Amino acid sequence: MKDFRLYAITGEQFHPGKSMLEVMEQAILGGTDIIQLRDKSGDLAKIRKKAAALRELTAQYGVTFIVNDYIDIALEVDADGVHLGQGDVPLTEARRKMGNKIIGISTHAIEEAIQAERDGADYIGVGPVFPTKTKLDVVAPVTVSYVQEVARTINIPFVAIGGIKLHNVDQVIKAGATRICAVSEIVGSEDIQRTCREFLSKLDTAKAREAHGIDH
Repeated sequence: MKDFRLYAITGEQFHPGKSMLEVMEQAILGGTDIIQLRDKSGDLAKIRKKAAALRELTAQYGVTFIVNDYIDIALEVDADGVHLGQGDVPLTEARRKMGNKIIGISTHAIEEAIQAERDGADYIGVGPVFPTKTKLDVVAPVTVSYVQEVARTINIPFVAIGGIKLHNVDQVIKAGATRICAVSEIVGSEDIQRTCREFLSKLDTAKAREAHGIDH
């Protein structure tokens, strides 16, 4: 998969009055390089329609497009991949269906991260780092200590997620994250492009400091 730094997930409840496509296009223009459709409504017809629209948008900009949970819809719209939770279809079964497309897995403990890497995940989600209300079934925060553990242990790409805001992302980067995912902070922003650029600037600053041997 193409490497990435800023991962945005749809969250329509955070931008009433703005269309999903308008919001996600602003995120892309701000530098987001992965977009994920996450829709827990269960209305498959609407999810298919959103997935097709986002596939068209992301293809236009050359941005990676991931569908949360729904393997069949991901395949139907030719998404770049799918993201699964710990309670979803086993990775090995998902791989049989997805072929060489991207498969990401949410992890909340190092044992899950190691297993995901062993089973052939292309990347893992690490979180929720901080408390978050973007999902109803969210687990307890894993804190930055889990980010540190993954950074030391796991070789495949990982993205830190969960309650990440501009005011606390430096803690996550200092813990070893080089890829960040945000939901409400991006899609609920008054200036989405600027918010995305600020996240990327913080990642750039950390990378430059590391290159010069300066502690975060």
